[in-house]
Amino acid sequence: MGPKITIIDDEKGLVSTIKSLLEERGFSVSFAYDAIRGLAVIKKEIPDIVVLDIMMPKKDGRDLLKELKEDTITKDIPVIMLTAKDEQFDRDNALAMGAYEYMTKPYDSYALLRQIKNVLEKSGK
Repeated sequence: MGPKITIIDDEKGLVSTIKSLLEERGFSVSFAYDAIRGLAVIKKEIPDIVVLDIMMPKKDGRDLLKELKEDTITKDIPVIMLTAKDEQFDRDNALAMGAYEYMTKPYDSYALLRQIKNVLEKSGK
């Protein structure tokens, strides 16, 4: 199997679409539909990249990003934020918190693939 990607988003259709797109290209994909379960999946899988939404029930994606960056086990996992929040403030805030990239929905699947490949190249995977 190829590099491991974890998708955390409460939109089940979007998760399914991205999962299929990545699996067709040889990636190993895990996912969760909320940030609480997402944290458990990330700690179990230790993925090469996390694709994370901001607006989710129970816990916000920014809170999960903060937790990931404060944990010695997960702090170096690159996180690509994929969200409907398109304000510059949200972008700047997520990047300042340690997100690797910030993409808005609706997203371009090829742009997402390019970002994932860029992250993997930079991390030598």
